[in-house]
Amino acid sequence: MSRIGRKPINIPQGVKVYIEGATVRAEGPKGTLSQPVPTGLSAKLENNVLVITRAGDDRRVRALHGLARSLVANMVTGVKEGFEKKLEIVGIGYRAQLQGRAIQLALGYSHPVVFPLPDGITAEIDKQTAITLRGADKALLGETAAKLRALRKPDPYKGKGIKYADEVIRRKVGKKAGAK
Repeated sequence: MSRIGRKPINIPQGVKVYIEGATVRAEGPKGTLSQPVPTGLSAKLENNVLVITRAGDDRRVRALHGLARSLVANMVTGVKEGFEKKLEIVGIGYRAQLQGRAIQLALGYSHPVVFPLPDGITAEIDKQTAITLRGADKALLGETAAKLRALRKPDPYKGKGIKYADEVIRRKVGKKAGAK
């Protein structure tokens, strides 16, 4: 049996969880999220503890058990506390600024790049080179951060580009002058 799928999800104070058929919906101070539960799995709520159980021992259901539990747990955590991702912009002349619901980036191209933020994601920019993205939906937050990073991936020779704050860029040695 899945070790992760068996773990119960404790519902914190201030979060309401509703089970509507095959969908689990959570409401909290950071917003409302819903997550469908795959067929063969069911969610039960008892005494502020949510448990994901499976009907059979089918290979596909076993594979989805831990995943479904993790997605629901992330949803509950997201509506209570939210998630955040930090990105850094490295490079001379590379900078970002907030324009309403969009981020305008100067990334060494001949034009500024405008990146619209999806609903549910907020951005904060410090010193024009540090971007902090916040949101309740962990998957949407990660996808937004990945799309932002893809606008100018870090260069392995000089390290220029957009990188995650905790990311380590492995540097390559360039051409050496006078090597025979």
